[in-house]
Amino acid sequence: MRHKPVAKLSRSIGLPLTDKATRYFENRPYPPGPHGRGRKTMSPYKERLREKQRLRFQYHISEKQLRRAFDEADRGAGRTGHLLIEDLETRLDAVVLRAGFAKTIYQARQFVSHRHVQVNGSRVDRPGYRVQPGDVVTIAGRSRPMAPFRIVAETQPAGTAPPAYLDVDRTALVAVLSRRPTRPEIPVVCDEQLVVEYYAR
Repeated sequence: MRHKPVAKLSRSIGLPLTDKATRYFENRPYPPGPHGRGRKTMSPYKERLREKQRLRFQYHISEKQLRRAFDEADRGAGRTGHLLIEDLETRLDAVVLRAGFAKTIYQARQFVSHRHVQVNGSRVDRPGYRVQPGDVVTIAGRSRPMAPFRIVAETQPAGTAPPAYLDVDRTALVAVLSRRPTRPEIPVVCDEQLVVEYYAR
């Protein structure tokens, strides 16, 4: 999936998507383009569109994938917005990111696509694979000597504790989804009700 550079994308949705993009966003905290500074207000439609884009790009998924996830959540029992984000959080690339095995969702997606990740002992190369409670996510044995995974196994950065729904042993490069995540636990910046309103229009 292609999109504009992450720094420019971060400015357009009003949210830094990576640590590297943060300094660009802080220096220019307004949308890109010649009229970026002058945009003070937005229409209700544009506000809903921005929230939808924020959610989409935090998980680095296509419009088709997000729409499919929304339709599935809309058929579920409960708050549609919460069900949507809780479902997206069980994507394999999201689990790899939250476990601390990758620094960004882009890197997590690449690790999965390049077959560095196993679920219950089998390699899975689909970033959108849904991890179920009790599933064991590990880095494949042949991939563990690679520098990114050695760094994770040998260091425990401060302030990067995994969420409560994941049991993680970073030294062993193992993560278990202990239960389904709930919306308050998910570190995604988004007003999900506006996303629901966008698709329900």
